[in-house]
Formats: sequence, structure tokens, C-alpha cells
Amino acid sequence: MENKTFYQEILLDHNKNPGHKHPLPDADRELEGVNPSCGDDIVLQLKIKNGRVLDGAFGGNGCAISQASADMMLDLVIGKSTEEAGRLTGVFLRMIQGRATPEELEELEESVCLRDVAHMPARVKCAVLGWHTLEELLKNEGQ
Repeated sequence: MENKTFYQEILLDHNKNPGHKHPLPDADRELEGVNPSCGDDIVLQLKIKNGRVLDGAFGGNGCAISQASADMMLDLVIGKSTEEAGRLTGVFLRMIQGRATPEELEELEESVCLRDVAHMPARVKCAVLGWHTLEELLKNEGQ
């Protein structure tokens, strides 16, 4: 029970005090992600140079889970190569599906607090919104 409380505190902190929810004027990549079933939306902005995520931010509105998840995602991928950011996105999505290994879960750092969302089908789309937006943005990176 103590772990659940700790994870809930992490989620609430990222929702109330998101470090990455602000405009990123020098962003060179931007993509909007929308969850039509509940109305959550984010606009993900990244600054990428030489295949590395130098900075990132997001805007938009949504539930605590979607907003906290986007903030934790940016904590995790800023400073990483675009390849590593893409790989971590895959790990997160496998975690939500219940298929990530214990070693992979460790790589997700605080984002692992969202693993129980897998047991709440109505909330899964909220948790993965930012990650799917990142995945699409990185997929289009080379185009």
C-alpha cells in the first residue's frame, strides 16, 4: 500500500507542478496529440539537434494522468538521443500493456508510477497520449 501512495504522490506532484508545461519558443518540432474519447489534448514541442533531444515542453489541457504522464515523459527523454527516446517510448507502452521486464521498468524512472493504469482501461489513453505524440513526432523526425 505504501508504494501506491508514493506513486500517487509522484503523479499528483507532476500534475500540480509540471516542470515542462510551458511554451518552448525555440522548438523545432511540434505536434498536437488529442484523445477524442475524453477531450485531453497536448501540444508537444521539442528542440532536437544532431539526433539528441535538447529540450522539450508541452501545453494543452487534460486530466491529471495525461498531464503528469507528459511531464514525466519529458523528464525522461530530454538529453537522450532520439533513438533512445523512441526506445523508451516503446518500453513505456509495453509497461502499460503489462509486457515490460523488471529491467525495463527501472529505466522508466518515475514514469513507472503509471503502470497500474493498465488495470483502468478508461485511463490508458490518458496515460499514453503524450507518449504516442512523441512516438509520432520522432517517426516524422527524418522526413
